[in-house]
Amino acid sequence: MTISPETRAHAQALLDFIDASPSPWHAVRTTEQQLLAQGYTRLLETERWQLQAGRRYFVVRGGSSMIAFVPGQQLLADTGFRIVGAHTDSPGLRLKPKAAHASEGIVRLGVEVYGGPILATFADRDLSLAGRVNVRSGDGFETHLLRFDAPLVRLPNLAIHMNREVNEQGLKLHKQNELPLILGMAEGTDPQQGFLRQVADALKVDAADILTSEFNVYDTQKGAFWGMEQEFIADSQLDNLASCHAALTALLANQSPEATSVMALFDHEEVGSESAVGAGGSFIADVLDRIAAHAGLDEEGRRCAQARSFFVSADMAHAWHPNFPAAYEPHHRVAVNAGPVIKSNANQRYSTGAESAARFMALCEKANVPVQQYAHRTDLGCGSTIGPIVSSRLGMSSIDVGSPMWAMHSLRESAGTLDHGYMIAALSTVYGS
Repeated sequence: MTISPETRAHAQALLDFIDASPSPWHAVRTTEQQLLAQGYTRLLETERWQLQAGRRYFVVRGGSSMIAFVPGQQLLADTGFRIVGAHTDSPGLRLKPKAAHASEGIVRLGVEVYGGPILATFADRDLSLAGRVNVRSGDGFETHLLRFDAPLVRLPNLAIHMNREVNEQGLKLHKQNELPLILGMAEGTDPQQGFLRQVADALKVDAADILTSEFNVYDTQKGAFWGMEQEFIADSQLDNLASCHAALTALLANQSPEATSVMALFDHEEVGSESAVGAGGSFIADVLDRIAAHAGLDEEGRRCAQARSFFVSADMAHAWHPNFPAAYEPHHRVAVNAGPVIKSNANQRYSTGAESAARFMALCEKANVPVQQYAHRTDLGCGSTIGPIVSSRLGMSSIDVGSPMWAMHSLRESAGTLDHGYMIAALSTVYGS
């Protein structure tokens, strides 16, 4: 297998992006830094916008969702929008507000299950915490991002001597009783206050000034290439930071597009998207309306622009696993390192239609990118994406696509080295169409 230096560089950039983004808030901050470095201007939803020709912009909502855009060279009413959407969150574990408690001399942190992770993959890993902390400041508060780089917590397995059926029955963890993470030895003080002091020391603030926090549990092991020819990659959060990074890279590659180009990264996809920062909220419609208003479009013009728009929901796809062939639709086997996957579902769990699929196929052909098609087994429930949510709210032509991967929702996922470059090329062509 031939892997070009450019393709390998794209894959390495993805691993670096993920390793810098152990929480949705960090993912937005990492993206913001790259946009600012390329001359983008941050807008605030609380202020009036003054958009200027030739400028590029982004806006953040809630710290964990972001929309970036480049006004097109052609009239918006004539071209519409080219939008790529993805999500910043991944399934896993989140700390409860009062997480720390002591049990028989051991301090543990209580967690909630966020979305649908493979819980067994969290056992015996070098875990740590990353998120945001709100600290009292004057009459209000300031938000600080924080990550503990070194392994801080752990979920040790029960020895096989006490769980003789684990290899036959699988590792089953009681969500309330058996998921709390071990933090350290109890020293006679209030465990929660001890944990807050650790957070305060890391931020160099007074523990009494900490008001609230949100922490994501993450794996400290960095991303890596693997395989005989390093043809695979492994990391946490490939679902769906790989799509976020592909959209970002494609947007940055199109400095002066003909049509107005938009990248929309949403939080809370893994828990249904129904929030102010989720795809089910008003964020995307609010931003598009403000762009249209600054383009001088009346209501009729906005309708024309939306009717001429194209929305690509980019979320990872299930690659065929040779160890579990019975889990897949036999005539829609998706291969790793074989290009973007068009995802279809008759019950509209994906937003793909025959016309939008043909349009994406033509764009991939133009970019010299191979393309695949995926359908779920009829006797298995199919997951969904932001695609049906956004397309139904905006009334736009839409498609669901993704790069193929293994072990989706595991703490350590795998994908193909070639596929990230393929997806970047495909999305670049979408923005250039």
